[in-house]
Amino acid sequence: MIAVQGHEGQTVAVLGLGRSGLATCAALAAGGARVLAWDDSLEARARAEAAGLDLHDLGRVDWSQVAVLIASPGIPHLYPAPNRIIASAMAAGVPVDNDIGLFFRSFATPETMEYEQPPKVVAVTGSNGKSTTTALIHHVLRESGRPAQMAGNIGRGVLSIDPAQDGEVVVLELSSYQIELARALTPDIAVFTNLSPDHLDRHGGMGGYFAAKRRLFAEGGPDRAVIGVDQIEGRYLAGQLALAAEDARVIRISSGTKLTGPGWNVFARKGFLSEYRRGKQMASIDLRAMPGLPGAHNHQNACAAYAVARSLGLAPRVIEDAFVTFTGLPHRSQLVAEAGGVKYINDSKATNVESAAQALQAFENIHWIAGGLGKEGGIAALAPHLGCVSKAYLIGHSARDFALQLGETPHEICETMARAVAVAMAEARAGDVVLLAPAAASFDQYPDFEARGDDFIAAVRAGLGMGAGDA
Repeated sequence: MIAVQGHEGQTVAVLGLGRSGLATCAALAAGGARVLAWDDSLEARARAEAAGLDLHDLGRVDWSQVAVLIASPGIPHLYPAPNRIIASAMAAGVPVDNDIGLFFRSFATPETMEYEQPPKVVAVTGSNGKSTTTALIHHVLRESGRPAQMAGNIGRGVLSIDPAQDGEVVVLELSSYQIELARALTPDIAVFTNLSPDHLDRHGGMGGYFAAKRRLFAEGGPDRAVIGVDQIEGRYLAGQLALAAEDARVIRISSGTKLTGPGWNVFARKGFLSEYRRGKQMASIDLRAMPGLPGAHNHQNACAAYAVARSLGLAPRVIEDAFVTFTGLPHRSQLVAEAGGVKYINDSKATNVESAAQALQAFENIHWIAGGLGKEGGIAALAPHLGCVSKAYLIGHSARDFALQLGETPHEICETMARAVAVAMAEARAGDVVLLAPAAASFDQYPDFEARGDDFIAAVRAGLGMGAGDA
């Protein structure tokens, strides 16, 4: 646990008692703060009481006695409307922060500064690929023998990790929700993967969404920034951060475009990752045979992880060896099974059109399972990527809407995951891929994308006569 610094003897309110909220309460108490904890959910309050927390209704608190309010990331503080408790705290002039801000103020201590190699923090953000990039960086570090921990929007809450060791690297996945409210942001290395429309109601539009991501760099002031430049926002951000074209504090990365110029560039084309500095090639890695990194979108993730690892002093061969052993993350281009020459891929995390497009571009001869709670625009933007789809099997709330947007692509409305998998399995032939890439949220039929992916896995294994532990 990271004991929170700077609030000893103060009263601190904590709103939201999920995983990060409970960890925040414990870390504040360890730092000597008096904690007033609350959650609007009766279920969450019951779990918190079972964990030994004393609850205080923040709707009735005397804000003049509270030093700061710590809010969980999922609770809106501005758009589309602030939570009533956050609104009352702001009206009373009480600062509002989150666990990320507390972490960055508390991670470094006088003791850690005395280490031979002071610990470092790598923070990864972006619309798509940030979880895989975070996990891949962590994997590369561990495989190289470097002590590392992973936390944030993946793994553990940031305040529940262990105090840093000599030479350790903490790798954080940070969402826009986490970044936009944090009052302290001081990563050593910051990564921006890409940007596509998401959470726009929470951020008041695309500009607000990009502004939230940009805070990690503009206010965080990292020593090195790794920036995906395949979208205009990334090119703009890289240009803002670099003092000149050759400024090596900014590493530009791309999937599909050869990057030229005098700076530090890492890009992947036709399955090969290349590193260039000052216009000269420094290294190359063949990504085509990496089982845990299929498709161009994962090649961008590999470029980002490679750039971070090189920034931390790792040799190209060490990074390549670690890439080979990376197995990927569940629900993200996850190979569930292969039988009769057919591959079964679980990409339940493809909850929007952009991530589904990446999945569709990674494979051929696809029997595509899609649908759920569709987002604005449906799947119309996927039209250029449907040439590889042999047939679509549509499930969930938006199945019929999606069917209207598929044009000449063969499709069948299946409603449920079980039926979609059964029909796809019956129709797939050797060399085909059965792919779950929903291009929609899961909340019509499942509590989250993980549950949806687990249902797909269970249906595939049942159809193949496999036990739960079979691979």
